[in-house]
Amino acid sequence: MIDIHCHILPGTDDGAGDREEALQMAALAAESGVHRIIATPHIYGSAAAIEDDTARAAAAFDRFEAALREEGIPVSLYRGAEVLCLPETPALAARGLLPTLAQTAYLLTEFYFDEPFEEMDERLLALQEAGVNPIVAHPERYACIRRDPFLTARWFDRGIVLQLNKGSILGAFGPSVQQTAEQLLLSGLAHTVASDAHHADRRTPHMGAVCRRLAELCPPAYADVLLEDNPHRVLKGLPMVPA
Repeated sequence: MIDIHCHILPGTDDGAGDREEALQMAALAAESGVHRIIATPHIYGSAAAIEDDTARAAAAFDRFEAALREEGIPVSLYRGAEVLCLPETPALAARGLLPTLAQTAYLLTEFYFDEPFEEMDERLLALQEAGVNPIVAHPERYACIRRDPFLTARWFDRGIVLQLNKGSILGAFGPSVQQTAEQLLLSGLAHTVASDAHHADRRTPHMGAVCRRLAELCPPAYADVLLEDNPHRVLKGLPMVPA
């Protein structure tokens, strides 16, 4: 499996606190069948702040990639980020200042959880016009989508990628988020499932439980699309496979 959303780089955000925890996370991922991870530290703010955060993440990536090799953990690491989508974000994307996933046109982006749908929709369209392919992180967690999950059909039809969180599907963020995630899955309005892991003891990158839950909720072919086919396409910069 390929995990396209993971806060595994030590000391870069609210994810792995240090090298040892990051290595534990990598080992948990590998144990569950994940052998490729896109590291996605949080990135937000002005152009200068983004440049500083990106440089710090790049240095952390190089150190941690070397640590993985030293420890012999069978996980390949790829560069990425989770970018907070603010009003100025599309302009920064147009200038090529935002770190994409694995150096493709795919940009993993998130919003404030109470962001109005209309503003989210406008910024996503602007990102597309700026030449990037937005991946909306955890749409099931946004208040407007919990109220009406089928709003995501507009994004789905425009080719915007919808990435559900492992924890949402398993109920870690409460019944409302879980119900929304299940509605999106059952309606075929999801492209990928990722861990959004932050730690080795909670919100981990171990994907075993979510694989079992997807086997209960989805046809096997759709589960493969969510966990393997489309994540592979993200890495290669290829179009998504629909449900």
